[in-house]
Amino acid sequence: MTRAILTINAGSSSVKFSAYALPEDVPEAEPAEIGHGQVSGLGGGGVPARFEAFEPGPDGPVGVADDSLPAGAGNHRAALSAILDWLPGHVHGAQVVAIGHRVVHGGRDFAAPLLLDPAAIDRLRALVPLAPLHQPHNLAAVDAVAALYPALPQVACFDTAFHRSQPERSRLFALPYAWFEAGIERYGFHGLSYEFVAGRLPELLGREKTGRVVVAHLGNGASLCGMVDGVSQATSMGFTALDGLPMGSRCGQIDPGVLLYLMDAEGFDSRRLSDLLYRESGLKGLSGGISDMRALLADGGTGARRAVGYYVERVARGVAEMAAAIGGIDALVFTAGIGAHAAPVRAAVLQRLAFLGFRLDPATNDGHGPRLTLPGDGPSAWAIDTDEECMIARHTRDVVAGNAGRGN
Repeated sequence: MTRAILTINAGSSSVKFSAYALPEDVPEAEPAEIGHGQVSGLGGGGVPARFEAFEPGPDGPVGVADDSLPAGAGNHRAALSAILDWLPGHVHGAQVVAIGHRVVHGGRDFAAPLLLDPAAIDRLRALVPLAPLHQPHNLAAVDAVAALYPALPQVACFDTAFHRSQPERSRLFALPYAWFEAGIERYGFHGLSYEFVAGRLPELLGREKTGRVVVAHLGNGASLCGMVDGVSQATSMGFTALDGLPMGSRCGQIDPGVLLYLMDAEGFDSRRLSDLLYRESGLKGLSGGISDMRALLADGGTGARRAVGYYVERVARGVAEMAAAIGGIDALVFTAGIGAHAAPVRAAVLQRLAFLGFRLDPATNDGHGPRLTLPGDGPSAWAIDTDEECMIARHTRDVVAGNAGRGN
């Protein structure tokens, strides 16, 4: 049997997981992935729940499971039960000793990974209105594990925690200050991704002090982070995961007056506004129904060009804004699904940022880097894959080790 940490990223219709081996003789060793997969088709909708799992192979991941779950198994508890029942007989006989969860919102109170107990879970449940697309499902997975294996340690790793280093001016809205004191502020998200990239910067840039770096996490959700020596100073997302860049189906930055107009002139209530802003906008709304960047780039129609053009402009403008917030820019890193893999998007963004000194290298960009710019005195640009699951595994290892023997 192999002692393992299980990382969980739970959404509304799927639970993604990765298993990481923990060497007993070297407790501080880097967790090594020994398998990953997902249970999809949760929430009904006529699609049966399906379990898929993969092991690392010499030429890439190798499928080791692909099964439909029993009828009625389309919920988070059934998904976690299937994963935890399957692991011991596979992926080196993994014996799960702790579970780390991606939890989108930690609010002001949680600035570091946390060993969960009922009181902490209740405090996280109070943050559901700030991340309605994510937090309920993150916590549903926590509840499922607690019901199935109440003695198994669970650790929450927060997407907001990395940004708690930001100065107050970066967290404020221009509202009466009493609202900031009441908790209305820019929290920022994608922190696990930014933390992983920050850890890679010395290797990429070849220096311990990494300087002024903007990281573009461009996926179905998208945001920017301005860092100085790996520490977050500014980010494009705000109070919720709606602000900043346009996303797959989320609008990004919008004039609040538009929302007031829709309420007064069109009779929109909060539920209708939520559907519009979270599910009907972004690339999907601009293109006429397509939210996936790969499909938009392949389509080439009027709506697709409109969506991609808007996206590129907003990313470029956002990078310049982050550079202003951190006093300049020494490097730009693209990551996540679009950032690491959509060469046309990167090329268009870098061409718009030529005024900052970026000199695109088309050959390396088409080959997905890692370096995307020509050598010289100007700022460099890079493309790398992020690994939020690795960060969750590291944090879970450290939290559980730090709490061993404390009776928690």
